[in-house]
Amino acid sequence: MNHQSSQPEHSSDAAPETLTDRQGHPITDNQNVRTVGSRGPTTLENYHFLEKITHFDRERIPERVVHARGAGAHGVFQAYGTAGDEPVSKYTRARLFQEKGKETPVFVRFSTVIHGGHSPETLRDPRGFAVKFYTEDGNWDLVGNNLKIFFIRDPLKFPDMVHAFKPDPLTNAQDMERFFDFVSLSPEATHMITFLFSPWGIPANYRQMQGSGVNTYKWVNQEGTGVLIKYHWEPLNQGIRNLLQKDASDIQGQNFNHATLDLYQAIERGDHPEWELCVQVMEDGEHPELDFDPLDPTKLWPPEQFPFLPVGKMTLNRNPEDYFNEVEQAAFGTGVLVDGLDFSDDKLLQGRTFSYSDTQRHRVGANYLQLPVNAPKKRVATNQSGGQMQYQVDRAPGQNPHVNYEPSSLGGLKEATPRGKEHEPLIEGRLVREKIERTNDFGQAGDTYRSFKDWERDELISNLVDALATCKPDIRERMISHFTQADADYGRRVAEGLSSVSTDDSATVQPKHEPTIEQAAKDSHEADPY
Repeated sequence: MNHQSSQPEHSSDAAPETLTDRQGHPITDNQNVRTVGSRGPTTLENYHFLEKITHFDRERIPERVVHARGAGAHGVFQAYGTAGDEPVSKYTRARLFQEKGKETPVFVRFSTVIHGGHSPETLRDPRGFAVKFYTEDGNWDLVGNNLKIFFIRDPLKFPDMVHAFKPDPLTNAQDMERFFDFVSLSPEATHMITFLFSPWGIPANYRQMQGSGVNTYKWVNQEGTGVLIKYHWEPLNQGIRNLLQKDASDIQGQNFNHATLDLYQAIERGDHPEWELCVQVMEDGEHPELDFDPLDPTKLWPPEQFPFLPVGKMTLNRNPEDYFNEVEQAAFGTGVLVDGLDFSDDKLLQGRTFSYSDTQRHRVGANYLQLPVNAPKKRVATNQSGGQMQYQVDRAPGQNPHVNYEPSSLGGLKEATPRGKEHEPLIEGRLVREKIERTNDFGQAGDTYRSFKDWERDELISNLVDALATCKPDIRERMISHFTQADADYGRRVAEGLSSVSTDDSATVQPKHEPTIEQAAKDSHEADPY
């Protein structure tokens, strides 16, 4: 036996670039498995191969059900110390906003919503816009989309909505008849459909789009007074740009990663995108003077009544060092708030608040918050411990390690001192299963249609006619009815566009005539076997 070779090798014995396995063992041959002779068979004790291939078999985690395709970047948020012309402390005691010039690190993940992890970034779809603030009081996640409204207002409908928008469970292909079947029976979606099928449904890239918290939140000040809040990200130096369907199709034929590459390359060349964070503020309450409920996520708050108040600026200035670690494993939740921020009674927000963090525990693991991209940049001390892939025990300095519960007199963790008065809204009423009273499903959809430029309306009608062409007559009729209730011209133009398009009135979703199937066979070139 060569005793010298059996001695442990210290890190100083090898160059820094030396390949090792996960145990730190230097790898001297990464090209050949160990076999009996050059032609095999392979032996079971190929430890390096077994470690390498078993990790490879497990290097994917469950894909996000929604927001699977994404890109991300690091940056900084700089507070203005004001909300418009007033001290921000009038509305919130959240410390990240109070001091002019105060900087908070952030990580942002942009995404498409419905389609899979390697789907084209040119598809018609809302875009996710999720921001993680690493504040001195812990993390705050502002999780939203580029469009400022949503399809539904009740979280009970969310799984059905996603199922209808996702691929058919038999063909595994997305189907517009399934999509509009659900939408035509959900009139509250009319406003979102109006945005989605206009040029706003395909942003040019991630840098040149707006962002929104979508849901209604609350801000709470030192006295415990709460106000209703809507969050908006407005591009500062890069503008807003959208694509027509024909332009998106041309880009998709050449590159289906264009938005991810656009963000990465812009940051690499020093063209750092910036957004201003603005809030709309409304006194807490039902506001019967409005023709909509301020908690309804299918509605916009009119800016002439509730102006956008700038509160800070975000700059993205650093790309991730590893996509999987920092973008794929990044985990956000609408329930991740800091002192001075609070929930409203928005039903969809409260449903999302459970769902988001629940899916992260399933997807990434019980200890996902110990990963660097998700961990707060402050000391963590908790009695929660254990679970798969725990990296460390989050104890406080001097904490008695025998005590993992609270309250305790034996040197355990203590509750924090409140920084302000608790917000205590009055809640009373019967437990019911009812819609909100002021649904007004079509009014703002009509306002939005009329606010579009002529070319935007033309694109909207063209895209809707193309999408509805494969739908049964009753689905078409319901959608035309919704558009007509929003605006008579809107409904008329869609109806006229569909009038010359025949449809199958059968009850089955499949099969449908797809010209591209025949085109692939017709335009292909014959080859001999080899």
